[in-house]
Amino acid sequence: MLTWRPPHRVKLQFHGEEPGDFVQFLGVGPYLIVSERFADAFRAEGLTGLHGFEPVEVAKIRRQRRRSKTDYALPHYFFVTVSFGSALVDEARSQILRPGPFTCDYCRAIGTDGFNGFVLEPGSWNGDDVFEPRGLGVHVVSERFAHFVSKHQLTNIVLTPTERYVWDPLRRFSQPVSG
Repeated sequence: MLTWRPPHRVKLQFHGEEPGDFVQFLGVGPYLIVSERFADAFRAEGLTGLHGFEPVEVAKIRRQRRRSKTDYALPHYFFVTVSFGSALVDEARSQILRPGPFTCDYCRAIGTDGFNGFVLEPGSWNGDDVFEPRGLGVHVVSERFAHFVSKHQLTNIVLTPTERYVWDPLRRFSQPVSG
C-alpha cells in the first residue's frame, strides 16, 4: 500500500454544531485525523500507537447542518498513522465471516464479510493504546485510551467493546423474524 505523503490536504464534512477532535478518514489505510487538542493530550498522557502527527491543510469544509449562532474557530488538525499488527484476532473465539482462507498468515488481509464481536489472541498484543490487529481492518483501543477520551472529554469518538462490535453488511448474523 502506498503511503500518503505531505502535504495533507483534506475536505471535511461536519454533521454537528462544531468540529470534533477526531475525524473519520474515508480513505484506504490505517490513518486518522485528530485535532491539535487531541494530539497534545495524547502526547502528554504518554499514550502509544499513533505515529506521525503531521499537519493537515483543510481545503474545504462542508456542513450537513446549519452553523450554530455561536461562531467557532476551526482547530488545527493532524494526520496520524495507526500501529498495525501489534495484536492478532483470535479466529476461533471471534465471530468473523471470511471470503476464504488466509494467503498470508502475517497480514491476514483476505477481507472480511462481516463480524459479530471479536477477541484478540492472548499474548499477541504488545500494549499499544491504538492499533489495528492483523486480519481485521478496524482500529482497536486500550482501556487506558478509553479513560483518556473520557478524562479529556474528546469529541466525535464512539467506543464499542470488541465483543459487542458488529459489522454485518450482508446481514448474515441477523436472524430473520418469524411470524
